[in-house]
Amino acid sequence: MRAILIDDERLARAELRRLLAAHPEVEIVGEAANAADGIQQIAALKPDLVFLDVQMPGGSGFDMLAALDEAPEVIFTTAFDQYALQAFEVNALDYLQKPIQAARMAAALQRCSLRHGRALAYAAAGVPAVAPMAAKKLFIKDGERCWFVGLQDVRLFESDGNYTRVYFDQHKPLMLRSLNQLEERLDPQRFFRASRRHIVNLDYVDQVTPNDAGGLDLLLRDDLEVEVSRRRAAQFKSLASL
Repeated sequence: MRAILIDDERLARAELRRLLAAHPEVEIVGEAANAADGIQQIAALKPDLVFLDVQMPGGSGFDMLAALDEAPEVIFTTAFDQYALQAFEVNALDYLQKPIQAARMAAALQRCSLRHGRALAYAAAGVPAVAPMAAKKLFIKDGERCWFVGLQDVRLFESDGNYTRVYFDQHKPLMLRSLNQLEERLDPQRFFRASRRHIVNLDYVDQVTPNDAGGLDLLLRDDLEVEVSRRRAAQFKSLASL
């Protein structure tokens, strides 16, 4: 597994290297001392795993995750215990409190290895472990709350000025990203741009009804309603094989 260490303290990164030396399955491919450098390292090196501190100059570990389009597996490493709940709300693989014990590191890496190895085994067999989009996640930070959301779980994206409201499970938080920016990273076979304001997940469309304007009215699960503009109706019919 390819890993990056992100911590503002040089001695803390050195201690991580010492602990990881006992685990030859982990290859440390980069280091960063702040969130901005961490973002660049992740984009350039595409690691499988990131060891991430919480409190850093220029932005926290959570801020850094919010700026990523796609996030690798994350193990938080911090001297503070008050962020544990927030870490697991963003689906972190583990939360290791400094000073990190060798046994805790080994347990976290075993969990990561099992997940990574399972994905590789499926890929080698030519069978995806999950649907193609299920492996991709969206990090959302709305106020003090954070989520890692599998894109396959998102029913609807709705434009709200410079923000986008994301509908999944019982939640509908706002994220600071435009609908156009989000559309660029979505699978066009699953997500359809219904109008200037909406992108729908076709897997959640329960009912399609023609409307008087020449477009279509979509009824999604949980009774969400979305109108497909007249200009996009033909494209929707083709995509949905109607």
